[in-house]
Amino acid sequence: MRTSETERRAARLLARCAVLMAVATVVVLVLALGEGGALILVAGFVGLVLCAAGAWWFVAHHGAMRLLGALVALAAPVGVVLIDVKRGSWVTALVACALWVAALALARAALRGALPTARPRTITAARPRRAVIIMNPKSGGGKVGRFGLVERAAKLGATVILLDPSVETDVTELARRAVAEGADLLGVAGGDGTQALVAAVAAEHGLPFLVVSAGTRNHFAMDLGLDRADPSRCLDALTDGEELRIDLGDVSGRPFVNTVSFGVYADVVQRPEYRDDKAGTALNLMPDLLIGEGVRRLDALADDTELADQQALLVSNNPYNSPDPFGGGRRPRLDSGELGVVGIRVEGAAQAAALAVRGSASPGLNVLTARRVVVSAATDEIPVAVDGEALTMPAPVTCSLRPGGLRVVVPRDRPGVVAPAPRLDWRLIVTLAFTRPERTSRGEDRV
Repeated sequence: MRTSETERRAARLLARCAVLMAVATVVVLVLALGEGGALILVAGFVGLVLCAAGAWWFVAHHGAMRLLGALVALAAPVGVVLIDVKRGSWVTALVACALWVAALALARAALRGALPTARPRTITAARPRRAVIIMNPKSGGGKVGRFGLVERAAKLGATVILLDPSVETDVTELARRAVAEGADLLGVAGGDGTQALVAAVAAEHGLPFLVVSAGTRNHFAMDLGLDRADPSRCLDALTDGEELRIDLGDVSGRPFVNTVSFGVYADVVQRPEYRDDKAGTALNLMPDLLIGEGVRRLDALADDTELADQQALLVSNNPYNSPDPFGGGRRPRLDSGELGVVGIRVEGAAQAAALAVRGSASPGLNVLTARRVVVSAATDEIPVAVDGEALTMPAPVTCSLRPGGLRVVVPRDRPGVVAPAPRLDWRLIVTLAFTRPERTSRGEDRV
């Protein structure tokens, strides 16, 4: 990828400032060695380890051990602050932290400028003659009614199928019937699970698909850059839209647009009380699922890489920009043709601390990409959470992608399109700061 000379020069300046701030952080601590600089580093490291260990005890145990874990997790950072205050080194600690935060911010800005995210290729979308949009009035706490989506869609010429919340409806069959009756665009105002089912029908017939962000979390809409605060703006795609070609996930024949989760998270989602009390259900079940009798181990084969005895496994339709086991980040692309894979195996406080200190370099966390993932277990069936919906599938479960299999129509004006923060790489920052770029014949700089 290439950037202009002006952009490259700005990125190089930011990289130099980032390196300067990082060096300044070290200098401040070295100069303060006699006044507590070493203690700041040691106390901060020990505090991080204790906080991670306490969090593990809190999550993985009941009763007194859970209470102890909570106390340790809270007391560790408080203790670090009190030590700095008592020894009079709090100013040094504050300055060092401020410099390091500035270094991180400048480094990410430099990488964002030097390595701009490739915009997906788009084409102008033809205005549909018979658009059919399926709407769930209960989704997202009633966003369909609150934002007048039925009326706005009808005004733009679309046919709306309003689901009856009191009746269990096969949305896949509804979508297929709409296609049989002449629909040339299918859309959904609902959660990601419903989005995926209708998207599969659209992909099967080669029809464009419209996403209306009327769900609760709207991860798919977020990664498409759609307005999640006002779902009615998604309907602008009917009259002023552009078309994207993106990948569609497949888990043993069922489509998914975001993630497929196995292990701890999937087991929690299976419980009927989860919908009414997510946090409470998770806390009650975690000890048994992590180290108790209910622990379930998973084996996975991601292309040629083996992941053994995993407690949790997340497979995503394209990788997330951070190794978040619950898919809390963003996906920079939806058309890479690769699955994101995150596997977790943590069995004690020491491993939890190593995960907190080393991040993705910890042996307890596996982060990779693959084109095909096969998940197996010691049972005939495996609990699976597909786009947050609880299912049970026969083992082994296979995850794959249909590259470019889905035509998505989006508004031309999408306020949610932002360049995601690149993964921080200090070697690249130093190279960017002090190496002159290679010039091309057009006078551009090559990254």
